[in-house]
Formats: sequence, structure tokens, C-alpha cells
Amino acid sequence: MLYISVLNTHKMHQSIQLSVDAVVFGYESGTISVLLIKRKYEPFKGQWAIPGGFVLEEESLEEAVARELKEETGIAINYLEQLYTFGHPKRDPRSRVVSVAYFGLIKPSAFKILAATDAEEVQWFNITELPSLFFDHEAILQMAITRLQGKITYEPIGFELLDTKFPFSDLEKLYTTLLGRAIDRRNFRKKMLSLNILDELDEKVSKGSGRPANLFKFNNKRYFKLKKEGIIFEI
Repeated sequence: MLYISVLNTHKMHQSIQLSVDAVVFGYESGTISVLLIKRKYEPFKGQWAIPGGFVLEEESLEEAVARELKEETGIAINYLEQLYTFGHPKRDPRSRVVSVAYFGLIKPSAFKILAATDAEEVQWFNITELPSLFFDHEAILQMAITRLQGKITYEPIGFELLDTKFPFSDLEKLYTTLLGRAIDRRNFRKKMLSLNILDELDEKVSKGSGRPANLFKFNNKRYFKLKKEGIIFEI
């Protein structure tokens, strides 16, 4: 018996483009912000969006997201973590575009932002006071926030955002801000100290009218070992 396979010529010729998006969070002084660009061209010219763009033919995804971030915002980050792949057929009005999103967390004052190429402006926005975002960027941002909050329950992150020497209250404020909720301060202190990644110093600092507080610094060797291994701990 002869079987004849008929191929759908429309499917054979469908064109799908690949892009990357970079959700960059900033933490400073108890505030979380996100880096956004104002688009210079259509679609959505003059509207705010997450930095990103199309992957060039000879680029890896990591090279593409680093290039787009540098071109549109002026910043270069050592490490961005892959978040998710967004591929709804109607997510981009120009054509079928699949986007691989990345996210990272930095200290804004350590970088100088500068808009260029497809970006008319670049600006940090408090995540509680965001402008309207286009494409599916609100969904991308919300997923990144959820991932960040989940990540800190199994991996010690964010110490790079603190001063080299810091009072324990600064670490509490960091985690409270990232989680978006209050924490049990006594349990948090006990659990953090039990990880053996903090060195208590023979130095104190005065903040406000309270007693001087001891300063801490994180132990690089033990910190990065634990960060690599990962650990589950409830906060």
C-alpha cells in the first residue's frame, strides 16, 4: 500500500524571529527598581519597555542580551540568569517573535546609564511606581519578580549589593525589600548566622539613637561555595 504525505506549505515557510529581553533589578537604600527604556521606533514608539532586541545570526543568546543591554542602557553585567522563553504568537505586532528573557540584580550607583540605538531614554523606576509596559513586558517583569523572590529562599543572594562592612539590620532590610514582606527578625538572624557565611567584626556603627551595632562582612570563600551548592531555608 502506498502512503503519500502531504506537507503544509504554509508551515514550511513560516518565519519565526528570535529576540532577548533583560530585566535588570536595582537595589539601593531599601528600594527595588527596574531599568526601562523608552522606545525610539515603532512599534510603541515613545513607550516604556524592557531592554532587548533581536539575536544576530552569529550570536549566542548570552552575547545578544549583553550587547542589547550595553547598546540600549550603557551598562554591562557579568552575569544574567535565564528566566523563561515567551512565545505567544501575538506578543509582537511586527511578526512571530520568540523572546528568551534574562534577569539580574545590581547596585544602580555602580553603573552609569546611557540610552542609545533603539532607546530614546533609559531610566530606573521603583517597582511600585511603574509606567505602562508594552508587548508582554508586564508579564515578563512579574515572572522575574516572582523568580527573584523564590531564589532567595534557596540561595544566598544580594550580598554584593551591601557595603563591604554592614550592620546586620542592612541585611534584614535587603531581604525584607526583596521578599516584599516582613520577616521574623530573630529567626532570620539565627538562620543567617548558622550558614557560616558572615564574619562578625570588632567594629561598630551608630545609626539613629539606638546602641552601636556590630559590623559584619561576608566571607567570600564560604559565600560563593554555598551560593554554588544552593540551600533551602525558610525565611
